[in-house]
Parts: sequence; C-alpha cells; structure tokens
Amino acid sequence: MSRLIVVSNRVSAPMDPAAGSVGGLAMALSSALRKYDGLWFGWSGETVEKFVPEAKIEDRAGVTVALVDLEPQDVDEYYNGYANKTLWPLFHHRVDLTAYERSYGEGYERTNARFAEVLAPLIRPDDVIWIHDYHMIPLARDLRRRGIKNRIGFFLHTPWPARQLLVTLPHHRRLVESMFSYDLIGFHTREWLDLFRDYVASEPEVRGKLLPNDALEAFGRTVQAGVFPIGIDVEGFLRARNSVFGRRTYDRMAASSAFRTMMVGVDRLDYSKGLEQRLLGYEQFLTDNPDMRGDVFLLQVTPISRDEVDTYQDIRSRLEGLAGRINGEFADMDWQPIRYLNRTYRRDQLAGIYRAAKVGLVTPLRDGMNLVAKEYVAAQNPEDPGVLVLSRFAGAAEQMGEALLVNPFSREELSDAIKRALTMPLAERRRKWECLMECVRETDVSIWRDDFVASLRAIDRPADGDSDPAARAA
Repeated sequence: MSRLIVVSNRVSAPMDPAAGSVGGLAMALSSALRKYDGLWFGWSGETVEKFVPEAKIEDRAGVTVALVDLEPQDVDEYYNGYANKTLWPLFHHRVDLTAYERSYGEGYERTNARFAEVLAPLIRPDDVIWIHDYHMIPLARDLRRRGIKNRIGFFLHTPWPARQLLVTLPHHRRLVESMFSYDLIGFHTREWLDLFRDYVASEPEVRGKLLPNDALEAFGRTVQAGVFPIGIDVEGFLRARNSVFGRRTYDRMAASSAFRTMMVGVDRLDYSKGLEQRLLGYEQFLTDNPDMRGDVFLLQVTPISRDEVDTYQDIRSRLEGLAGRINGEFADMDWQPIRYLNRTYRRDQLAGIYRAAKVGLVTPLRDGMNLVAKEYVAAQNPEDPGVLVLSRFAGAAEQMGEALLVNPFSREELSDAIKRALTMPLAERRRKWECLMECVRETDVSIWRDDFVASLRAIDRPADGDSDPAARAA
C-alpha cells in the first residue's frame, strides 16, 4: 500500500496518553502513519539564521518525521503574521482584529514555497499527501509547480468565513484558487462547506460551478469537497478517565467542591472562545439567582497561547480583571464564584475534572468543531451525567443537538441555560447524555481519519499533471 504523508505546521507526533484533544488527534495520525508506513512533515519549531532547504529526518516512537527550520522573518511574517494575525481572526469572523499587512502575505507565500521545496524531493510517485489547516493552504499549488502529480488532500480545522468577510482579504481570489490544486478539501461541518461553495459560485471574479456530490469547478479545475466531522479518541479518553490519575483527580475535585456544584470551562486563551461573554453570562446568573449563590462555582481553565501577539495580551488582562471583579462583588468568606487558572493539565487530569463537573460550559463565539464538548460528554458518569451547555456557533453544535444550545453573545440566554442545566431532572440528563455519547462514538477521530484517507485514495487524478493550472503557471 502507498505511503501516507501528513503535513502540518508543527509536527506533534507522537503524543503520550496524558495529552489533551490535540494529543488525541496526533495519536490518531501517528497510528495512520505507522499503518501506511508514512511520513509526518512540518516546521520543527526552531529558527536558523539562514534557511537551508533540507529536512531533518527522525524516528519518533515508530513514526518517521521530517522537520524543517525557518528563518526568524519567516516565523514573524508567516506564522505570527499571516496565519495568526490575518487568517485566524478572519476565519473566526473577527475582521476588526484582522491585520492586512502586505509583508505578512508575502511571508506566507514565501514560507509555503520553502516547505514545498523541502517536501517535494521526499515524495514518492504513489504517495498520498494530506495537508492540514490554514497555515498551509497554498502548499498543494507550490507542490504542483514542482511537478508533484500525487493525490493531495486538505483539511481545514477552523471555520470557513462568509463570503462578505472573506473578500476583505487582499488577494482572496488567489488564496481560493490555490485550493483548487487539491484533489479533496475537507471541512468539519456542512455550514463551513456551504460557505466555501457560496464563495466559489457567487464571487464575481470566480463564478465557479457547483457540481453534484459537492464537487466544484473553477479556475480550470475540478475539486472534490466534503464534510468530515472530527472527533476525539474515545477509547483513549475513557482509559484516561478510568486511570489511577484520572480517578485521583476526580476524587480531589469532588472533595474540593463538597456541598457545592462545580461548573467547568476549559479553553485555550483566545478571543474566539467567548470567555468574556461566558463570565458576563455567569455574572448575570448570579445576579438573577441570589438564592443559588454559594451553592455553585465555575472552574475556568485557560492555558495561555500566542502570548507574543498583542491581542492575546489584551484579552488576558481583561479576563483577569473581569474574574477579579465578579469575585470581589459576589464572593463570601467561604465561597469564591470563579476559580480562574492559566495553566495546562494532562488529559487524565482533565477527564477527572470534567467528570466532577455537573455543567460543562463550551460557549465559543465561533469554532471549527470544539473537541472539549465531546471530551466533557465522554467523561461523564452514565448513572449521573452532567449537562453540556454549547454555543450554537461551535461546529460541534451541528452534531450535538441534545446539548443546551445557546447564543453566547446573550448574557441573559447564558444565565437561563446555566440555571436550566443546574436544575435539570436526572431522567432528562440521562436521556440527553445517551444521545450525545452516541454522537461522540460515531465521530471518533479514527473514523474521521480513515474516512478522509479512503475518500482521498478513491479520487482519480488526471494522467497528465499539466492539466493542473498551477503546474501550467509554473
């Protein structure tokens, strides 16, 4: 069987069982690479004074990885710049935070061309290539320009933006055109795919055709698109939940919340996660329900990320001030309404924390999927499960309709959902949990992985690589 080459911005394989959601994804991809005798390619995370177009090949727990170092300018313009200051906020509908700097776009194009320069010599004629996420959208085009005719698939781990917002991006047409060098494009949800199709069919500069079975024709090429909802490593997470460390964490949290009900939120520090809105909704709940004060508290776990970006420094400062204000207004001598933590926890620790929480708050303003929602469900005690409060703007909401779906922009709606979750009868909690857990099992990360790879392998490529406009333009 042909090799599978996985390409991502950072090579994270393999992860140990203590890792969280990202670790579950890394382990699933690592398993596929072992199965197909594959290769994982990406940035090493290191910088060098002068770029060297050569990969460092290593073996990591049976997975062959190919690492490339970048120049500091590449990291600043490609990663910190275009990826995290331009595409990330834009794809999450935050045009107000999007930086449209020409140097960022130039660095993005240059760095992806460098990735292609290093990767192309490693590719064998029958390899299948799977490229991940917004960091590397043009990579297939750059590989085609170097004569690569293999099947190449792309999976987007974020939402796709509405057309009216995407057109604020300079050279948006060029970005989308580069995606037609792929054979298969995968999205988390039907909504993200439909937004992509709307751009292709409606943008005056494109005017592409929508073909049956979600294929699209534009820029002289046809590409297959599809919905591939990602999930968690269910069995791995259940093992973590039932491990000695998982049970010990549960016991510790249960003891620390004795006589009180714990709610939990676990989110990377990011403006897309709706953290400020969540705290304001919780504040509204405390205001609306004075009789429940002292009986409930929120454990908000928020690991710091991208702290070198000014926007993230600002949100960290605002959250700390907001949590402090709410605690100052409502706390009593033996009760604090919010426990706000800026640190990471192992997957088995998180499983224990989730299991001890009677309410899980997953309320992003916009999210590609959100695997915390699925982890929270998987961690629950079937006999006495907690309740998931889920933003309708998370990708997971498309699958997890039995959660309490909320508009995270409305503090009153959040307040009402928190109260309903805390007072929900056991029979209703069990019924909802059973439906949600069935969804979690049906979207296991290994199913997502195998479905995408099988779909990519099934695509017939033209015999002549010059049929690709990217190859002709080279």
